[in-house]
Amino acid sequence: MIKTLILTGWGWKEYPVAAALALKAVGGEADVAGMSRRRLPEFLELYSQKHKQIILIGVSLSGDEARLASALKALKKRNVEVVWISAIDFTPSQKELIAPYLTAKVSLDNGLVDTVGEAFNVDVDSFEPYAVETKKVSSSVKAWQELVDAAMYFYRNYQDEESYAKAIRYLATGVAENAWDNDAKRIVAHYRRYGGRELVGKSAKMRTLVGRINRIASFPDARVLILGESGTGKETVALQIHNKSERKGEPFYAFNCASVNPGLLESRFFGHEKGAFTGADKRETGLFELANGGTLFLDEIGELPLEAQGLLLRVLEGGRFMRMAGHEEISVDVRLITATNRNLPKRVREGKFREDLYQRLNVVQLRIPSLREHKEDIRDIADGWWLQHNKAHLEEEQIAALMEYDYPGNVRELLNLLERATVLGEEDFTALVNEHKEMNAGLTDNAASELASTPDEMDAVIRLHVRRIFDKYGQNLSKTAEALKVARNTVRRYL
Repeated sequence: MIKTLILTGWGWKEYPVAAALALKAVGGEADVAGMSRRRLPEFLELYSQKHKQIILIGVSLSGDEARLASALKALKKRNVEVVWISAIDFTPSQKELIAPYLTAKVSLDNGLVDTVGEAFNVDVDSFEPYAVETKKVSSSVKAWQELVDAAMYFYRNYQDEESYAKAIRYLATGVAENAWDNDAKRIVAHYRRYGGRELVGKSAKMRTLVGRINRIASFPDARVLILGESGTGKETVALQIHNKSERKGEPFYAFNCASVNPGLLESRFFGHEKGAFTGADKRETGLFELANGGTLFLDEIGELPLEAQGLLLRVLEGGRFMRMAGHEEISVDVRLITATNRNLPKRVREGKFREDLYQRLNVVQLRIPSLREHKEDIRDIADGWWLQHNKAHLEEEQIAALMEYDYPGNVRELLNLLERATVLGEEDFTALVNEHKEMNAGLTDNAASELASTPDEMDAVIRLHVRRIFDKYGQNLSKTAEALKVARNTVRRYL
């Protein structure tokens, strides 16, 4: 029976490295798990296994200290030894409440890896490179760190705790990248593709959203209509639904309905045979066929032209279609997820969107809240991005400055702001946010601001209006001309 359980923190690379060093020091005979200060009291209260020793490595004791002390006291009565290894000392309240119930090994002069080495009297030289938070590392170190990042991503998004323990065990036992099992290789490949797409936040609105995503994902055939402002992460939500469903091993394709000339939509959806039209010199496979068995995400569905809406309706009714110039029907099994920031019922009333298509798409409706509706999540979103790109946490005053803005561009705008701070080396976030507000003042709906920025000359006003309509329709010349009810050449002239 394994008698030791090692619990370590999440986030910094030194946590899993220190845990791997401890695991090696005990001869590999220990169970390993990731742990946060929020979960620690509850975990220890519910702990019912037969380990005789629990080693806490880099796990903070802050939080509900009274509850943690009570759980530790109960473990001590059961003769379970709890060892706390840390590079940070007890606070006065922790020393009074918690210290009597555990064995502490604290070293204020060393980092966590060195502290573990000192506690177990083992050499740390071969482990220290893996704890370095920099991009300039050897290929073996980089590969293992990517596995750790992938494991943490899987824990946050899919509640997978085993992968983190596996990464720690690989380092402790010296398992090279070419000997990793298929599951480890799979999560790294998945992380490389989807790691930048993640829902972050612990607010009530985000918890509700994640709960609905999990519920919807368990019904792999239900069509979903995602509603949300630009920049809220509609494609990220679609990915979450796909990756948590039975279809997760099948393809996921995303397509922006406003990005292609209306005349080419049939080919993009269904593909075409050679010679179907001028320039079709070979057979091309369409999106529905490519996504067969998996998920097709159609963004900006409200921009789909009426003629293309009929094409989409036909394949939704029977799951069958023909390639352009084809002669055989193709049958597919595709889960369709669509998204829009437009008012589709209004477009139906205006005759710009087919009601029968709207009803077929709107089987399950999922709304993503704007960032201003859950501003408390700005801390986690911003700090997580900053840690990943700058290997450091944000200061409290920087987070406070970020919280003072409403972000009409939502999460995308917040991340752009952080990227600007990184590029410019700006540490004064109050100045950064104020400059950002000035740069984007012309985008607000404030009437006074609009009037103040309007030119006096008629020709200049027309040029400004044409430019705004051009940007509104994704810089699509044909749509701009149609909206303005003028010729394309007229639009070109004013642009």
